[in-house]
Amino acid sequence: MKRVITVTVINQSGVLNRVTGLLMKRQFNIESITVGHTEQPGISKMTFIVNVEDEQKVEQLIKQVSKQIDVLKVNDITDKSIVMRELALVKVVSPPSVRSEMNSIIEPFRARILDSSKNVVTYQVVGHPDKIEAFIELLKPYGIKELTRTGATASVRDMQKLPTTQLSILK
Repeated sequence: MKRVITVTVINQSGVLNRVTGLLMKRQFNIESITVGHTEQPGISKMTFIVNVEDEQKVEQLIKQVSKQIDVLKVNDITDKSIVMRELALVKVVSPPSVRSEMNSIIEPFRARILDSSKNVVTYQVVGHPDKIEAFIELLKPYGIKELTRTGATASVRDMQKLPTTQLSILK
């Protein structure tokens, strides 16, 4: 089962190494990791996607990561309402004879053409990791020359309270 774990840390040298080392020691396979600055200076957020079979292992992992120096907060946001995005750059073999066909395939994904040469096009696509996978699968028959993915980043959605009048309409 895939779990989405966020870790808020003080941006210090070695903190990423300590956290990933702990995951490695506990034999968690990190499928995706992103790290970036937050709205607060000196604070970064890590987003991990890990494969976990045992629910108790997740709880144990969260407790142990929370004890690390420089770790401010650890959350398993898998079961929450979240927004998750990933970016991919995909270089595809694209002779002029198939470009219009390829452009019609990529259009529903809202991918952008970043670079184009005589026989290669580089696309940028942003979305949920499943969307990225579907995009890649559609382009494989054309010949993917190079693929680079950022890894997923995620945030919990803010739940807004609806006014009482709107609640009665929804019932």
